Amino acid sequence: MNVLEARNLSCGYGTRRVLEGLSFSAHAGEVLVVLGPNGSGKTTLLRALARLLQPTQGTVLLNQQDIWKLPAHKFTRQVALAPQTERRDWPLTVEESVQLGRTPHRGWLLPFTAEDRRIVHQALEWTGMNELRDRLITELAGGEWRRMILARALAQQANVLLLDEPIGGLDLKYQVEILQLVRQLAIQQQLIAVLTLHDLNQASLYGDRIAVLSERSLVAIGPPDEVLTAELISRTFDIPVTVMSHPAYNTPLIVPLHNTDDSRVEGIKMGQRHRGTK
Repeated sequence: MNVLEARNLSCGYGTRRVLEGLSFSAHAGEVLVVLGPNGSGKTTLLRALARLLQPTQGTVLLNQQDIWKLPAHKFTRQVALAPQTERRDWPLTVEESVQLGRTPHRGWLLPFTAEDRRIVHQALEWTGMNELRDRLITELAGGEWRRMILARALAQQANVLLLDEPIGGLDLKYQVEILQLVRQLAIQQQLIAVLTLHDLNQASLYGDRIAVLSERSLVAIGPPDEVLTAELISRTFDIPVTVMSHPAYNTPLIVPLHNTDDSRVEGIKMGQRHRGTK
């Protein structure tokens, strides 16, 4: 069974330490969602897991092997990263960009096979991008760009998917479809899926386990109903919340609470009451 493991992992940029002493594992067939306030190190963690940022301390293991000791071609066939941002000025079509996901398997010079084309077509279909396959990537809207990046990662057919804000910029329909797809692939193909999210309720619905980062540390990891407590969320995100049971799925449902001493909230309430009397 595939296992991705961080052991006492610390990393940062220059003299600035971003993460310190993280230890956790992610397993085949599960979705591990990483949560945390802005600047807590979520993207930095994915970069370290993707071998784009070398740790200052500790290590990352894939199936008990140090990822920095694996040959590059062997690592890239096993691990796919879908980043938040990247250059968008290449004169490529959507299909050509997604085909780049096959590079670890084909190299840069070998021609694409019928099997490569089938895999690319499947990735385009899964992400709802088939109708846009001939469009230049420079012409894509934000949500379309996110789906194209995910399609490329899926075309790579890696055992590990590292997805940095995969639903950023997407409307609710595509948020749900993408997260359902990731969860389905993790279960059916026994993939390790590690993704960062800002939406705590989506994390609760689709994450098998939740990892919470705060102040350079891993403050909690476990199933949603154990991690997503009102006390931990309020302390980590510096906002009062209440947590109730989701009416349909019985997962934690996080609701922010108004500060009743805030005059801005009172102004909003007054405006709502005035509109209601017209």
